[in-house]
Amino acid sequence: MHDRSDELIALEREYGAHNYAPLGIVISRAEGVWLWDVEGRRYLDCVSAYSALSHGHAHPRIRAALVDQSQRLSLTSRAMYNDQLPLFLERLTSLTGYDAALPMNSGVEAVESAMKLARRWGYEVKGVPANAAEIVVFANNFHGRTIAAISASSTAQYRKDFGPLLPGFTSVPFGDVAALERAITPLTCAVLIEPIQGEGGVIVPPDGYLSAAFSLCRERNVLFIADEVQTGLGRTGDLFACDHEHVRPDVLVVGKALGGGYYPVSAILASRKLMELFQPGDHGSTFGGNPLAAAIARTALDVLVDDRLPERARRAGERLFVSLRSIASRHVKEIRGRGLLIGIELGVPARALSEALLARGIVAKDTHENVLRIAPPLVIEDAQLQTIADGVRDALHELETVAD
Repeated sequence: MHDRSDELIALEREYGAHNYAPLGIVISRAEGVWLWDVEGRRYLDCVSAYSALSHGHAHPRIRAALVDQSQRLSLTSRAMYNDQLPLFLERLTSLTGYDAALPMNSGVEAVESAMKLARRWGYEVKGVPANAAEIVVFANNFHGRTIAAISASSTAQYRKDFGPLLPGFTSVPFGDVAALERAITPLTCAVLIEPIQGEGGVIVPPDGYLSAAFSLCRERNVLFIADEVQTGLGRTGDLFACDHEHVRPDVLVVGKALGGGYYPVSAILASRKLMELFQPGDHGSTFGGNPLAAAIARTALDVLVDDRLPERARRAGERLFVSLRSIASRHVKEIRGRGLLIGIELGVPARALSEALLARGIVAKDTHENVLRIAPPLVIEDAQLQTIADGVRDALHELETVAD
């Protein structure tokens, strides 16, 4: 029954690096919130490629933009202008209210762009001595897996055997205002924060924490950088998770959903005064801002607005929270999150719940060992939300029965 899947999994294991531990399914097509494996079985997607598929799989408008643009012009590099990048930049900045954007490809590239901008600002504007700038980060963070990103991480596995790591990062507990205040020094150029720590286990800070951190940055002449690669563009029920506390970051980092599920697109947003600290030759990317990416991302933003995806995420999240919190299970320690970014913390390894859900046609992935993350596409309907809640209830009951 599983011959084809088993064969493909074996091929990947033989010829690929073993840097992931995927669930044991092989997906061959997808549409909306649904996935189909090579044997034809259907699954409800609660991973959404970690928010990159917020619009759902194979959204027809975004697909049409991809096909149309790919037939005309895909890549020029930034050695010349193209007719799509200006339109994308105008749409992105008008939607978010920032003066300027710098497009890149992956989320971690955008994070690194923000780090570079913050350091330059520290030296040229704040007056930090050369090569002494510090960025305050938070324990349990996840900003990617480049050397700079893991240097900012507190997770031992991400750092082990990849040294020497980069200096210039000070880590403090997430949610502790006093610790953040102590960590900011005259050498601090920026605070880099995820408004909700997604990969870290869907950790939501205490109410008022983001606004308190932002106020500290204003008082101490420090840039506030928000990494909204996973939480941004509607996932948490607002356009950005920082909007929940009316915080407007100095530098906003976006990605994942910006590519509409079709193409890697990321960007940083800032004021014109900040962005002009970058001059020609200071920073760039061959593929960053390419016309294919620009056409896709502009359409993805249009769909986000036209289909009211943040509002849908808020409503769907509220409904799903009510259903999940009504489940009685001794394995559940906490259910937390915002919008359609939900974490179920368990007293047992979350991989067991993930496998039990998979058998019921629901794909959800564990993170930080004991947390199951539920993050379906924002286009999910009420009946499908009920499918998730029923599946979680039945899977937990099965785990309890096995334990007994």
